[in-house]
Amino acid sequence: MGHKTHPVGFRLGIIKDWQAHWFAPNGKTYEAMLREDLNIRGAIASRYPDAGIAQVEIERGPHELIINVHTARPGIVIGRGGQRVEELRQALEKLTSKKARLNVLEIRQPELEAYLVARSVADQLERRIAFRRAIRQAVSRGMNAGAQGVKIIISGRLGGAEIARKEKAMEGRVPLHTLRANIDYGFAEANTAMGRIGVKTWIYKGDILPEREEPAEVRLDQIEDEEESPQDNLDMTETSSDDPIVAAQASSAVQDTVTTSAETVEKVEKPVRQRTKQSKAKTEQVQDEEESPQDNLDMTKASNDDQTVAAQASSAVQDTVTTSAETAETVGKPVQPETEEDVTTQKN
Repeated sequence: MGHKTHPVGFRLGIIKDWQAHWFAPNGKTYEAMLREDLNIRGAIASRYPDAGIAQVEIERGPHELIINVHTARPGIVIGRGGQRVEELRQALEKLTSKKARLNVLEIRQPELEAYLVARSVADQLERRIAFRRAIRQAVSRGMNAGAQGVKIIISGRLGGAEIARKEKAMEGRVPLHTLRANIDYGFAEANTAMGRIGVKTWIYKGDILPEREEPAEVRLDQIEDEEESPQDNLDMTETSSDDPIVAAQASSAVQDTVTTSAETVEKVEKPVRQRTKQSKAKTEQVQDEEESPQDNLDMTKASNDDQTVAAQASSAVQDTVTTSAETAETVGKPVQPETEEDVTTQKN
């Protein structure tokens, strides 16, 4: 035998919540409340068979009954000016003998609601549409709507056959054994001329990871730390009250620092500018020398000629000086008498 379980009941208290919120003090009260819930759901489904109602949540308060109706067609449930919903509320109050409050909630994507998909396939089978085409179209629409996996199984006298059988269509993945997997399950029946055909639908919407709560010991430690340090909180408040004064002092100090830095920059920039001018002048001089090498050669030759002339002049001056010195010596010496040979020679 198989050990199949309901996908929603398997995940109750983990990622799924109950569709009824109330507490019964004893067994007899529990039985009466359960029968009342079944009657409420049956009355809503029979009154609005074409409204696309997927889920009915019931919550019992101390003085009233709160009913949340999830529907794909809220206009049909509400009616013109809220007339139909008011009629439903009065009928439920008469059925339960309690004050009732109705909340109509719209389903944005009916392709991702398992019950609505199963009900749609069942309606198509009642209209004699080919069963394979019906289930394949439903699977493709669910995947296009954003589901991660869709599985549909139909069972019964398919196509009017005498022997009942099953047909299955699946796309994506449907992890039934994973508790954190958000799987929606729906079941519907098609009443055909040849008998009933059951439709089961599973839609996998992704994983839901429950939030981890902090251990109680950590919370107690935090509370104790807060209780032990009230003086620290007072110091923090005093510091926050003194913050405007401290901020003003800090801003004035920053302004003084900025002015001092500006003066320092000016002092440093002056010698830098002078050095820059000198370097520019030297650079221009070097460029002029590089541009006129012939002029430099001419200047060198001219300087060499000047040196030669100067040397000649100095040598002439020295000769003149020596001549003058000799002349002076000659003039200063006494005149010697001529010899007899010289006189004879002169007379001859």
